[in-house]
Amino acid sequence: MSASLAETAAAFPWFFPTFVFAIGACVGSFLNVVIFRVPKEESIVTPGSHCGCGQPIKWHDNIPIVSWLLLRGRARCCGRKFSFRYPFVELLTAVLFVACWLKLSPAVAVCGWIFLSCLVAATFIDLDHFIIPDVFTIGLGVVGVLLSLAVPALHVAPSEMLLLDTLRAGTASVLGLLVGSGLVLWILLLSEAILKKEAMGFGDVKFVGAIGAFCGWQGAVFSIFGGALVGTAWFAVAWLWQKISGKASPVAPPSENAAGEAVPLAFGAQVPFGPMLAIAGALHFLFFRGALATWFGEVAVLF
Repeated sequence: MSASLAETAAAFPWFFPTFVFAIGACVGSFLNVVIFRVPKEESIVTPGSHCGCGQPIKWHDNIPIVSWLLLRGRARCCGRKFSFRYPFVELLTAVLFVACWLKLSPAVAVCGWIFLSCLVAATFIDLDHFIIPDVFTIGLGVVGVLLSLAVPALHVAPSEMLLLDTLRAGTASVLGLLVGSGLVLWILLLSEAILKKEAMGFGDVKFVGAIGAFCGWQGAVFSIFGGALVGTAWFAVAWLWQKISGKASPVAPPSENAAGEAVPLAFGAQVPFGPMLAIAGALHFLFFRGALATWFGEVAVLF
């Protein structure tokens, strides 16, 4: 952080987190549009935000989080109810932006904003449609490699040899992309051979590769096994809730049978794995990058 930014942060410690929160909430509002329109192959630019009844939403009714609270989750024009997901996505994105800013250097934090925003969008699209569009897999992987070359601190500690740092960071990003996608591909092929049915989609293969482009091969490996743990815990809680209450858990992932029909959550049902991978990837990026790299390094020395 430059001297002027550091001085501002020291004098007004609340300023940058508040500003970043506002930016994140606005990005989250845009992600709501992306989540709704991209699977339908609609433009995310035009038309502007509008209600389900067709009326355009005025700017003062489209303030992230605040407008939903003031309007009590209903449209001003027709009283139509708006899903709680809209302010939740805005709040989640804002919190993730602030976490990046507080834990990372400014340049790496901006890269994190791009990465985590794509994880959020991919998560909710996968929950809704059981797909992860290529823009959030192949596209995100390409962006990860390019940002690694532009901001080597994504993967390596800065040194006085910028060219070497760039080469090392780019190599780490490409390696993460290849190891992540390759490992999941082998898991997918072996699972299908053993279980005689599709265990994961190729979208998950590409998605882990994209995570690896930002987090390195260690992060890709972490997202696979961490995602499995997250998914197991998520499934167990939702299944127990369903058994005890007789109702679907509000946090249960949607499930389908082999024919693609929605079914009650049960063992053997198909559930989207992308959200679990995204949660694990975000956890690694924000909290475990340095520690996990050190641990893998120590393990490598033993061999």
